[in-house]
Amino acid sequence: MTDHLTGKTDSHIIQSSHFQKALHSQVETPLKKLQLKAKEAGFDLQVISGFRSYEAQLSIWNGKANGKRPLLDSNNTPLDISTLSPKEIVSAILKWSAIPGASRHHWGTDIDIYDANAIPAEGYAIQLTPAEVAPNGIFGKFHSWLDQIIANGESEGFFRPYDQDRGGVAPEKWHLSFAPLAKQYLEKYTLALFEQIVAQSKTSLKEVLLRDVDHYYRQYVANVRS
Repeated sequence: MTDHLTGKTDSHIIQSSHFQKALHSQVETPLKKLQLKAKEAGFDLQVISGFRSYEAQLSIWNGKANGKRPLLDSNNTPLDISTLSPKEIVSAILKWSAIPGASRHHWGTDIDIYDANAIPAEGYAIQLTPAEVAPNGIFGKFHSWLDQIIANGESEGFFRPYDQDRGGVAPEKWHLSFAPLAKQYLEKYTLALFEQIVAQSKTSLKEVLLRDVDHYYRQYVANVRS
């Protein structure tokens, strides 16, 4: 189970031919049901990101920490990494990217979605930004519909863990989580496990994380919609 929680194995994962993404083996069926409801409402729910391995998350994190990937503020505006302290760099990364070994995408229960019917033209690059999911954004109508479906308890078990700003991860309307499994995984993901996976890792700036490990666990791992 520890390896399932931290992305060190994909034994719980299937390659969904329907969604063309890697998902937890128990997620595909309910997601198909949610997709069908979306289709009936005029939307084409598709997955842009599903399961992510530990190694993939480490590459994202270290790329941002080392200035090889863009570092963005809470408004999605690029930051100049040379002007930031190590702690500020960590805080900026955590707005949009999880710590390696602590991403919900490791579980295969969490996905990033979009409405394929709303893509304005061939070649459009989906950004997964607040502007895209705002009421007047290209995916605004889709997410307004999803808001209602979730509120009515008709979302087949899916919810938004980052539905609002709680002082940790920035709101991500595109990020859905399959509650029946994800809540079990979160309960098993302890502070002790978090500290261990960070301490044993090759994560850049891990010394910053370990100096205040309880804070980072509480704000960026456990601090989600329950």
